[in-house]
This record gives sequence, C-alpha cells and structure tokens, in this order.
Amino acid sequence: MNSSDFNRFDEPTRRRFITNAARLYLGVNLLPMFGSSVASAAPAPDKAKAKSVIYLYMSGGMSHLDTFDPKPKKKEVMGPNEAITTRATDVMVGQYLPKTADVMDKVCVVNSMTSQQGAHEQGTYVMHTSYDMRGTVKHPTLGAWVLKLGGRLNPEIPGYVAIDSSQENSGGGFFGAKYAAAPIGSPNDGLQDSIKPDGISQEDFDRRLSLADRLNKQFHGRYQNADVKAYEELYQEAIRLMNSKDLKAFNINDESAAVRSLYGGGRFAQGCMLARRLVEHGVRFVEVQLGGWDTHYDNFAAVEGRCKEFDQAYAGLITDLEKRGLLKDTLVVVATEFGRTPTIVTEHQDGRDHHPAAFTCLLAGGGVKGGYKHGETDAKGERVKEKPVTVQDFNATIAHALGLPHELVVMSPSGRPFKFADKGVPVAEVFA
Repeated sequence: MNSSDFNRFDEPTRRRFITNAARLYLGVNLLPMFGSSVASAAPAPDKAKAKSVIYLYMSGGMSHLDTFDPKPKKKEVMGPNEAITTRATDVMVGQYLPKTADVMDKVCVVNSMTSQQGAHEQGTYVMHTSYDMRGTVKHPTLGAWVLKLGGRLNPEIPGYVAIDSSQENSGGGFFGAKYAAAPIGSPNDGLQDSIKPDGISQEDFDRRLSLADRLNKQFHGRYQNADVKAYEELYQEAIRLMNSKDLKAFNINDESAAVRSLYGGGRFAQGCMLARRLVEHGVRFVEVQLGGWDTHYDNFAAVEGRCKEFDQAYAGLITDLEKRGLLKDTLVVVATEFGRTPTIVTEHQDGRDHHPAAFTCLLAGGGVKGGYKHGETDAKGERVKEKPVTVQDFNATIAHALGLPHELVVMSPSGRPFKFADKGVPVAEVFA
C-alpha cells in the first residue's frame, strides 16, 4: 500500500483498516474510540452555564399536540387525549406525562419550533446538523461541532457518545471520524471492546503492543500525512481508556436500586441513567434516542406507549441531575424532526400526519429558565403565532448555552464555509 492508496480510502474503509489491525495485534476493538479528539477548550463567555449536553432525540416526529402543546379547548384537535396542569404556571402537558408535569418548573418549553423539512430523513438530518442534506457534503453533527469548538473535558474517555442512535446522525462529517460519536447499543452493555480481553495476559498484551508500535513506526516513516497520524493517536487513546478509572462511567450496573427506581425500567430509562453517569465523568455531548413517534396510524395508542417510555425516565433524569448539583452545568435537550397535524385522520385509525410548520422542543438546565414557555402556536396548533424558532435558531441556542462561538466560520476540506448553526440566532429570552 502506498500513501496515495491510503488517501483514497473512504471513512468506513479507514475504520476497518485500523480496527482490524487493532484486533490482530492488541486483541481490542478501536471502533468506539472514533468519537474522540483532544482539543483545547475554548473559553466560555460570562453568561455561559452549560458544560455538557444530554440530547434526547424523539425519532419519528413527536406529536406536540399530545405532549407539550395541548389544546384543551379544541376537542376536535385533542381527540380522546386530555391536558393536565404542571408545576409551571400556564404550562400544560398531555395526560400521559404525569411525572414530567412534576418537573416542568425546571423546563423551558419552546412551542414555536418550525422547519421546512417534512420527511423523516431530511428532518432528522437538519435537526442534527443545522443544514439540509446535500449529495456533495456530509455535515458534522452537533456533538462533533461541540468537540471541535469546545474540546473535551476529560481526555481519558470519549467526548461524544451516542446511545441507541444511528451512526448516520452521530458522525463527524467533514471534520473526520475522530469527531464522531462513540456508539453504544444497549446501555447495559456499556462501551464494547474497551477492556483487555481476559485471555490475554498483561505480558502478552505488552508484547503485542510493542510489535504494533514497531510496525506503526515503519509505516509512519514511509507515509506522512494527517490521516495516518490521526489513526496512530487512536492506539494511544485506546490504551488510556483501558487504564482509565473513568471507564466505570459506562457501567450502569453500579447504580443503586433507589436510582434505578427513580428512572424506571426500559431501555430509554437506562440510556438516560447512563447519560447522567457520562456527563458526571466529563463527557461533553451524549445523545439518547427514543424511536416510535411516527404515528400516522392509531396516534393516541402509540403516543400513550411512547410517553410511558419517556415520562418517568425524563423526570428521573431532571431530578437526579438536580440532586447531584449537575443540572446547572448540563443542558438537557428534547428534540424531534417535526410535529403532527391537528387534523386526526380517521381512515388511518385516528392517526396524525407529518407537520413541520409547528412543533415543540424542550430545554432544561444549563442556565435556561425553568417553568418558561417560549413562543405560541395558534388555537389548533397548526401554525406558529408568536416568536418563531427555526431549527438553526434552536441549535444556535445550544451553542450559546455552552459558550461556543456559533458564528465562527469553519472551512470544509473543499474550502466551503460552515457554522455550528448556519444562519441561526440564539434565543436570548430562554436564558435566566
């Protein structure tokens, strides 16, 4: 292989090359480590409060009308669903969110979200990147931007972790694989292949590492480029992780019965609990996904089921973060690609269709006002009536909460300028 051959590798090919080498010589898998890069943290402005983000993504298009923007005076819109009061004045939620209602005094409800993207793939992409899909460029996701502009808080563990999330929506884009998320499937399994295999003694491991080092030096002596250097760093990072005391952050089995009871059962609850552990150990950006919100058919039964998964886990996360003194430093985001139509489609067993014109996202912690409702939709929840917030504005608000320079222009390898949130402007009113 010559240097031009290596340069022609696409990102998955590079990953396979390095991963196979790691397995051969070290007995470990380096793929989870592609979510990290050590960078010097940018100084935060005085008003920045958040250090980390927990990004809870409701995949499929969460119905705003049945969750955080109910219209109790419009029975034809609400159907069999009812609205309930919360601990926040003038903030109501759907009846299937009773535990969430008890923490709404800590939450900012952005009822005036609006988007131009009404398809799942495109809507999810813009929500995660601030840009529309293009065949000529793969944009970095929010977590990748956070690492690029803000650096890592803990150099020993990945700075960006995605739990139950698609790698398509947690990648480094044109920043490269080192800014992609470390992927976790089941929260119970933690970060896979990050410990030395039981069948390899320390002596044998050290011998293999020494062999890999010699081969690496020979290869790097012949081929000098940024890609080769970047992947060399992954070996060193894998060793640091295996020896790090913070590796325990990925093991939710350490949690007490009381904490498990607070979050409740289910995979999403476990993901939220793991997310809290990770930010507690200095992970900058953690995404947890909850799917199943695509309610074209039988909307009300489906929303009830999704809310049961979400309700206790979300309330438990907010409560746990606050008890540990972490909520003030952690921005908890609830996002989705679009909302659902006020019209109930009877021929689809009372379903709701896609509706990007108006939907709701949530912010909590990280210097955001609690018990605050920003923006308003019309009487049916069909259009934004007051204080519209675009996807780009929402993402710029996340950057602002972290003290990151959202207006900083970063050039792609092809020489094109990009920003964290494109032309988005932070929503100043949501901050305390």
